Amino acid sequence: MLEDRFKLETESLKKSWMRYDQDTLRNYLVQDVEDPRMNVQSILTRHFLIRQLFGERFDVLMEQELRFGLVMNWLLDLQKKLVRANQLHAVLGALLAGENEAEGLEIPPYIRETFASLFLPNYMCDLLSWAPVETTDVPIPEYLMSTFQVIWREVLAGEQSQRISVLEPACGSANDYRFIEASGIARLINYTGFDLCEKNIRNAKQMYPDACFKVGNVFEIEDGDGAFDYCFVHDLFEHLSIEAMEAAIAEICRVTRRGICAGFFNMYDGERHIVRKAGSYHWNNLSMVETREIFKRYASSVQVIHIDIFLRSNFRYGDTHNKGAYTLIVSK
Repeated sequence: MLEDRFKLETESLKKSWMRYDQDTLRNYLVQDVEDPRMNVQSILTRHFLIRQLFGERFDVLMEQELRFGLVMNWLLDLQKKLVRANQLHAVLGALLAGENEAEGLEIPPYIRETFASLFLPNYMCDLLSWAPVETTDVPIPEYLMSTFQVIWREVLAGEQSQRISVLEPACGSANDYRFIEASGIARLINYTGFDLCEKNIRNAKQMYPDACFKVGNVFEIEDGDGAFDYCFVHDLFEHLSIEAMEAAIAEICRVTRRGICAGFFNMYDGERHIVRKAGSYHWNNLSMVETREIFKRYASSVQVIHIDIFLRSNFRYGDTHNKGAYTLIVSK
């Protein structure tokens, strides 16, 4: 039975999302820097699942996919600055020659290091050559955007593993699932996704009629204790009242037996949550310290990944678009 204190919040959240049309919801959080093919938190989520299936076997490929995400983010930023196509062509020439700049563009170390780590020809050659001569103000071709979905699908095609059950609360319109499926991971897991918004679930079922999508409430998950091996969830907790967030975490931990990958978009390394109302829901700035402690009530360990620090430390990447992005890996 849904507790009375959460009924009003549930209705407010429903209304917040149901006011959008289905096409808008279908494209929400899958474009620009949020595109799961280049969004680091979405990439880390797919890696979380692959590690549960195969351990560390594919760590080298995982590093290369993270590098791909950084390259794509860099290229997207150049597009927004209206860089000319001939400048991109010059960057490719500079990379081939081992130079640090081209046509007035400084080439960041992580771009040079990634290029040097790849066999020629490689996707970076294609990315820096695809644009028409006159302009870069056209979409990057889908076949280039989907480079690693194709690679993973081919690599995993012959793999077998004991299937794991995976839950995704607040799944949206299959926002992340569509790339889990495209990467060849979906066939290796028993996936269930739920969302409060019926329009999102209609979208998800239209795209993936054979997958398990349903309308559901994170405050009252209908499944039993430990029903799922793993859970992943993105961009949910900041939109809840603090009391509701704690209840949602408790429910997710209740139904998850082994581990959780939780992505946050507005978190900081502080001692207290900063509560901000945004119309009929919240846009809180969550305390990493307090949130970690909530998860610790139900878990044996909580690994905190501050995306900005993670990328700076591992790739010398200092251009993270969201300094408040964190991913927590929770072991039960």
